[in-house]
Amino acid sequence: MSTQNTVAGVASPPAAQPVLLPSPPGKLKTSGLALAALGIIYGDIGTSPLYTIKECFTGKHGMSVIPGNITGIMSMVFWSLIIVVSVKYVIFFLRADNNGEGGTFSLLATLRSKLKTNPKAWAFLTILAAAGASLLYGDGVITPAISVLSAIEGLNLATDAAAPYVVPLTCVILIALFLIQKRGTAAIGKMFGPIMLVWFATIGVLGLISIIHQPAILVALNPFCAVRFFAVNHIHGIVALASVVLCITGGEALYADMGHFGRLPIRLSWYCIVLPGLVLNYFGQCALLLDNPDVANGYPFYALAPQSLLYPMVGLATISTIIASQAMISGVYSLTQQAIQLGFSPRMRIIHTSEHAKGQIYIPTVNWALMIACLTLVLVFEESSRLASAYGIAVTATMAITSFMYFKVTRIKWCWPLLQSLLLLLLFLAFDCSFLGANLLKVVDGGWITISIAAVIATSMITWRDGRAFLAKHYRDMRMPTDVFLKDVEELNLPRISGTAVFMSITPEGIPYTLLNLLQHNEALHQRVLLLSVLSEETPKVGKEDRVSIEELGHGFFRIKASYGFMETPNIMNVIDLLDKKGMTVDIYSTSFFLGRETLMATGRNPMAQWRKFLFIYMSRNAWNATSFFGLPPERVIELGIQVQI
Repeated sequence: MSTQNTVAGVASPPAAQPVLLPSPPGKLKTSGLALAALGIIYGDIGTSPLYTIKECFTGKHGMSVIPGNITGIMSMVFWSLIIVVSVKYVIFFLRADNNGEGGTFSLLATLRSKLKTNPKAWAFLTILAAAGASLLYGDGVITPAISVLSAIEGLNLATDAAAPYVVPLTCVILIALFLIQKRGTAAIGKMFGPIMLVWFATIGVLGLISIIHQPAILVALNPFCAVRFFAVNHIHGIVALASVVLCITGGEALYADMGHFGRLPIRLSWYCIVLPGLVLNYFGQCALLLDNPDVANGYPFYALAPQSLLYPMVGLATISTIIASQAMISGVYSLTQQAIQLGFSPRMRIIHTSEHAKGQIYIPTVNWALMIACLTLVLVFEESSRLASAYGIAVTATMAITSFMYFKVTRIKWCWPLLQSLLLLLLFLAFDCSFLGANLLKVVDGGWITISIAAVIATSMITWRDGRAFLAKHYRDMRMPTDVFLKDVEELNLPRISGTAVFMSITPEGIPYTLLNLLQHNEALHQRVLLLSVLSEETPKVGKEDRVSIEELGHGFFRIKASYGFMETPNIMNVIDLLDKKGMTVDIYSTSFFLGRETLMATGRNPMAQWRKFLFIYMSRNAWNATSFFGLPPERVIELGIQVQI
């Protein structure tokens, strides 16, 4: 049994408030959240200096290390951080929240109620959101691999003997990282912020020292340096954008994880700590290249540190990349939970690893799939430079999709004038499409991996959504109107047996087929019958006071609606407790839960392609069982089977 794949409309919310953590009333709490955001949100973008400048000047499409190219690259990096992250995400996108939550699915949910009368537009945005989410999965596979690998490669500067151990050591660290996921991130999460604070302070100071020795690099603050770079290098300059974009990887995570902390802490940590640290380090690396161009053939990031601090820097970088990887892995868990609740993914086992922080979850299926994918990438590519060719496409494509969905929010939800919305969209897409176009040139060098991962996941999401929509329609057609059924119950005077029967229903309308099927065989009813529907709302979370509603239908029948946000996991036992508080006592030991289990056959007239039907059947068979997903007591559950042709 799955949750209903519809979302109800709500009014446009006021200023965003944190959802997973309480809204901070004082400066101290705001500062604490800002510090915590360093580890959870900024780990990915914060470790980008490890490989960004290096990739711009090395590899198949690397630029020659001359002053004009160095200042041009640095100018593009600086203005990308300013326009794409500081302006686009931190100033504008953080305003587009859904009760405090951000991200592609959050934007989709908030637009649902506005597009009820335009099914074609809704279908298009649904596919767009699925594509954006799928690309983030691709990013989630590559980020741990390239981050940890690039950190460990710093050992090559200390000794040539380290080269054979870089890949094995990276694999060991990644395996350990995924093995500890089941323990949760509550304990280690407390250390994330302080460690990343040390990281940003360290890379900022090292960059500042280099800038002091070569202040000529500051000319790159002038955007005309980037203009001259393109004028001189032409098409090769455009290719360089594929490496420059690495400096803003993680910007999408900043928006997607907004609900963990709220706008103010995120903005505070970005402008006061992250942006200064990144800018100083990037300028420092390029200043070092002006002094010694040969550094480009090694690792410009590690070359900033004195030889005596090389090993500590490798250790700090490794810890920071683990934190960055942890943040991305946690983000993929949250994205999967949203996909399940919004009807884009089959049920999966979701384990809450903290009694206090609802956002801390662990999904075993996703965890092991990510681990296998990350290890495969490391073993196949072996070097961060080669892996960087696969990086970037997912980030830039997701950014372009989010920009378009933000445009739809400004037009549909906020009712901005077309010209105002369009000008902002064109500004954002000027960067997004430029970066995306440059990265498409790297498809044959490894970018095909990201596209393949995203294509498989997006196809699965859309297939699952379409298949569940067909089943929902099938069950709606099978149901009996409530008033007709109750009239028959009264006229037939059916025998009643003691206890309570709970029938799970996809929609809160009519009589579910499970009840009709049972009645056909038993010709008897329980003394009390609850028709329970679990509804997915468009808000991230639903308050306890709004969780459950009760409607008495007569003759011992009651309709129960349990509402959950797309960031929550349904739990029927909690619903039972809330019913008790509302005056309806349910004795679990005299209650039976009736679920429907369908056997699907690909022989129906559904217009889906035959291979998509088989894919949907496979996904349905491997979905986590409804009893465990909804938290039902197994000994009180009865499943009723039905064959459905799709």
